[in-house]
Amino acid sequence: MSPVPGRWLGRILLAAAALASSGCALLGGRPLQAMDTPAAPPGPPALEIEIDAPPELRALLERHLDLARLATVARGERLGDSELSRLIDAAPAQARELLQTEGYFEPEMQIQQRTPETPDGPPRLRLQLQPGPRTKISQVDLQLSGAWAEAAQAGRTDATQALQGLRQHWPLKTGAPFRNPAWADAKTESLARLRASGHLAASWSRTSAEIDPALGQARLSLSADPGPLFLSGELRVEGLRLHDRETVGHLANFGPGTPLTETLLLDFQDRLQKSGLFERASVAVEATTDQAAAAPVSVQVEESARQQLVLGVGVSANTGPRATVEHIDRRLFGRAATSRNKAEWGGARQAWDGEISTHPGPRLYRWLAGGTVERLQTDTDVVLTQRLRAGRNQDSPRIERFQFIEVDRSARKTDSEASSSVAVSANHHWAWRDVDNPVLPTRGLTASLQTGLGQAWDSTGLNGGFGRAWGRVTGYLPLGAKWYAQARLEAGQVLAPAGLDVPDTLRFRAGGDDSVRGYAYRSLGPSSGGTVDSGKVILTTSVELARPLSDSLPQFWGAVFVDAGQAADRFSDLRPVVGAGVGLRWRSPVGPLRLDWAYGEAVRKSRLHFSVGISF
Repeated sequence: MSPVPGRWLGRILLAAAALASSGCALLGGRPLQAMDTPAAPPGPPALEIEIDAPPELRALLERHLDLARLATVARGERLGDSELSRLIDAAPAQARELLQTEGYFEPEMQIQQRTPETPDGPPRLRLQLQPGPRTKISQVDLQLSGAWAEAAQAGRTDATQALQGLRQHWPLKTGAPFRNPAWADAKTESLARLRASGHLAASWSRTSAEIDPALGQARLSLSADPGPLFLSGELRVEGLRLHDRETVGHLANFGPGTPLTETLLLDFQDRLQKSGLFERASVAVEATTDQAAAAPVSVQVEESARQQLVLGVGVSANTGPRATVEHIDRRLFGRAATSRNKAEWGGARQAWDGEISTHPGPRLYRWLAGGTVERLQTDTDVVLTQRLRAGRNQDSPRIERFQFIEVDRSARKTDSEASSSVAVSANHHWAWRDVDNPVLPTRGLTASLQTGLGQAWDSTGLNGGFGRAWGRVTGYLPLGAKWYAQARLEAGQVLAPAGLDVPDTLRFRAGGDDSVRGYAYRSLGPSSGGTVDSGKVILTTSVELARPLSDSLPQFWGAVFVDAGQAADRFSDLRPVVGAGVGLRWRSPVGPLRLDWAYGEAVRKSRLHFSVGISF
């Protein structure tokens, strides 16, 4: 069995076979084995040697040439004349072998003996190297072998796609310098890519590199045998005590006869680990050709504890210090369901949030029901909200969908008035992400969209239908020279009859860590009598540039940013305010920790912001 613990299934499954089947360049001599230079013993060197060569080749000779290594490791020893002559005589052939691995096949080398600095001093040598022209790749002939070659000539889709993929992604292009390490790596990488596409038993049937030193050309010729396409068969699960085998099958999200690609298996493994049900999980495939038509897929899991209690303390730039307690039951009443309850107590925010959800079912859907009670105090008001919702959620590697029915109630108090409202709505939330790293993205896009329709009643006796839409798009782009850009655009609107007070949780305010920095949390919105209210529209944007602070500490970044935005009752009333500042980022394994100093242009004050993670 072959486990799948990382992102390179082909390398893990059959890396040894790849190395065994890879051909060698026709260089002559034995393959070079890399050796670590041991620590030098005390005492004077056995000989002194000066190497006159291009810097990258000088480093190669100093590391591997016996004469150069002897000058480092044989300190305190006397070198006899016969041994020195033997080493000098062997050096040209050994140097040629070393240089051939870097594509130099016609080097010229001279070794001169020089007078020792003292009568009893160590021998002194000077090695002069002219490497000559570097051999470059003049031709790459990449084919399929056996029945696959016939299938490609006949135009069979799978064969032509396999051949096209090999040629398109072959790393060593015509005109590139020929290096034996790069040649070996290219064969291993291409074979791994072929296996990752589902051809788990793929191998090289022939590889050769023909070198013409006179012309400085290398002609590469390779034939690959993809072998059969492996299709999924029986799902074998080990390690279950609490949970159902059907849950693991649903998390697989594929059935018998599905091509076993690297992406398919690693996505399955990621879903197992992110489900919250398992402490560890690994996926394995039986890579034998006689089972290719229905290859068993083995899953080994270690379940998380059924009951979990988490106590925590923290502080937020938005709501201040807080204490939290959270309880999780991963097998509620002995059924395939999870319950979660979390209580938070802080100076500005007190809240309870609870949910009961089924374990993932067909197509990764989970049914859930939950509720929230929250009291949030700002400088101008206190808002008490209650929320009940029920619906279903689907979370796939790139897209998350959430459809639910919700009942919202909010009560708001200021120094001068009190109001309340209730709403019932049907909602659809959708999130899409296409980034290079879901935790620490530097390239790609994310997008979130929320829509809802419902009926609202307020404390003045008004009622009516309403609609709500909100969206956020965030882009990440590397700019070169270690600079990275991030840009965000957010917009939302609630459509409701004039005068109808839709619950506060469905309306908008701006300001805070993930909004307009330089302003307090939820401090931006329409105001009357000096009191900030929640608006029916919002528009915010942000642009940020960041880069690592140093090469020695690549996880610490510095940033500069500009934010702008506002919430209002109508888009025509929007008067965006600007915040700008500088920040420090720690790109931790759980997400970026951000510490920002921002100046709010409209309030003429600065504010410190800090947060962990990214918002989609």
